[in-house]
Amino acid sequence: MEDKYIQIGNYRIGKDEKPFIIAEMSGNHNQSLDRAMAIVEAAAKSGAHGLKLQTYTADTMTLDLKEGEFFISDEKSLWKGRSLYELYQEAYTPWEWHKAIFEKAKIFGLVVFSTPFDETAVEFLEDLHVPCYKIASFENTDLPLVRKIADTGKPMIISTGMASLAELDETIREARKGGCKDIILLKCTSTYPAAPENTNILSIPNMRELFECEVGLSDHTEGIGVAVASVALGATVIEKHFTLSRSDGGVDSAFSLEPEELGQLVKETERAWQALGKI
Repeated sequence: MEDKYIQIGNYRIGKDEKPFIIAEMSGNHNQSLDRAMAIVEAAAKSGAHGLKLQTYTADTMTLDLKEGEFFISDEKSLWKGRSLYELYQEAYTPWEWHKAIFEKAKIFGLVVFSTPFDETAVEFLEDLHVPCYKIASFENTDLPLVRKIADTGKPMIISTGMASLAELDETIREARKGGCKDIILLKCTSTYPAAPENTNILSIPNMRELFECEVGLSDHTEGIGVAVASVALGATVIEKHFTLSRSDGGVDSAFSLEPEELGQLVKETERAWQALGKI
């Protein structure tokens, strides 16, 4: 592992390279293409290396119901009192926007890719020539999706929220059997926002040793402290949700970084990496 790196676009990811920082747009475009384009530009100017979208529709994700598991009743949830269908309708990035966003990101030198949530989304993204794929925590046990992505032969970034070690082992085995040679796991706590005390970043070196692959952090905590600390434990990729301004609202705004904060994240994670040195 020490001498190996993963090539994604113009960037090399590995312990001998500075951390690769991904700005996650998610639903922070607030259904405005102009805002989405402004997010792309702000992410690039803040120093991010990658930009990630999510590719789904409300209909490919869930059923239009307002009861049971389809309705959010958790008192601690940012989205209490809403149905999943309504939430996904608000958060999804229209597929017809993808090409324009991808082109804009490439102009600014960003590695742009997405999280597909079903096999049709993979086929759509292949037509856009994505350099890699992200698998969300909620999909990391969707083995048909894993196989579909593995078949492209492109690097796979997998968030690990909610999965057991046995489930992750099965997912990684299927990915490798399907032809994926480059896998990056992201330690992830699937609460929004996540509390630092529930983030358990000591898992990062353990995951690297168990699965013999690159490991990073998909961070839903507020601020940049947890992400910077993760670099000291070997994280080589950091993913954070990104918005122009939290005060503008939006489904993910509460746990998203603003441009100045993203710039600090890029600088401070690089400093943490530089400080590792040697024994």
